[in-house]
Amino acid sequence: MKSKAPFVVHFIFWLFIFIICAISIFNSKFSWTGYDLFVLFGYYGLINISIFYINYTLLVPQLIKEQKKYGLYVASISMLIVSMTVVKTVLASLNSELVLLDYMPDSKSLVPVNIVSYVLRAIFMSGFFVVVSTLIRFAVDWFSNDRVQRDLESEKKDMELQFLKSQLNPHFLFNSLNNIYSLAYQKSDKTADAILKLSEIMRYMIYESNDRWVSLSKEIEYVQSYIELQKLRFKDGAAIIMNLNGEIDNQQIVPLILISFVENAFKHGVANDPSDPIQINLIANQKILHFSIRNKKKESNKDMVGGVGLNNVERRLQLLYPERYKLNIVNSQTHYTSELMIDI
Repeated sequence: MKSKAPFVVHFIFWLFIFIICAISIFNSKFSWTGYDLFVLFGYYGLINISIFYINYTLLVPQLIKEQKKYGLYVASISMLIVSMTVVKTVLASLNSELVLLDYMPDSKSLVPVNIVSYVLRAIFMSGFFVVVSTLIRFAVDWFSNDRVQRDLESEKKDMELQFLKSQLNPHFLFNSLNNIYSLAYQKSDKTADAILKLSEIMRYMIYESNDRWVSLSKEIEYVQSYIELQKLRFKDGAAIIMNLNGEIDNQQIVPLILISFVENAFKHGVANDPSDPIQINLIANQKILHFSIRNKKKESNKDMVGGVGLNNVERRLQLLYPERYKLNIVNSQTHYTSELMIDI
């Protein structure tokens, strides 16, 4: 859809010109006939409009913007001004009793205008419409190009986000199916519950997470469902402590932004040690969301950091919360801690 801004700019400009002319005629205190108004507004109005739009629609776009022929543009503008000045002068000569007269306020009388003086005025007026049409053309094009650029950047950003989300879902599904396969291989009675939990999680990922924003409470429910799914892997359940504080129900967040941290803790951490459980803390208020997760590292994964999930989520944070988030990751010898703060 094309912007209406150029039309509005043109309308305002010509309305301004019309008002100036109307005030000038009204203040002249002369009785104007219909023919007088037709000459002043019809003939001369048409000439000035022609100067404006010949430059606006033809000369500036073709000679300056496309061909960069500045010398030819100056020559064309000069020819346009000269030719239109000749036309105006001829019309003035044919209507000298109307056009080639000046009103003198002191004597309240009309005096003849020298033809040379009139020609200079005509050149100045023609040049005025050339300059204004050039400025408006450049201004309109600049704002249009800026809008197009912003639209392209937004479209690119949306495409990248969709790509990142398409990466995240298979990544999560792959890990979850591996866990369920392990349960099935062991012929565990928990297999059916695990499949049911996975179906609930996938329903959220497929349907609700397509929105740009979701309620923080739904995102937390999704994380909790994932934790319940992971607990089924362990005979005595997973050792995890989750603390929620603040205004959870009234906040919005980008969907699937927290799950990668939790998934990373289960994948690379020790989740079944009651003496050193996975610790999740979330505090939310009207301005800040503070999320942290700390897990003991497996001996075999001491040097393993991140992976697809955390790289993915950090890129999404850069796109969706530019300069509004802080991510701090501490990878010590024994523990892995992720701390995320978002200005919501």
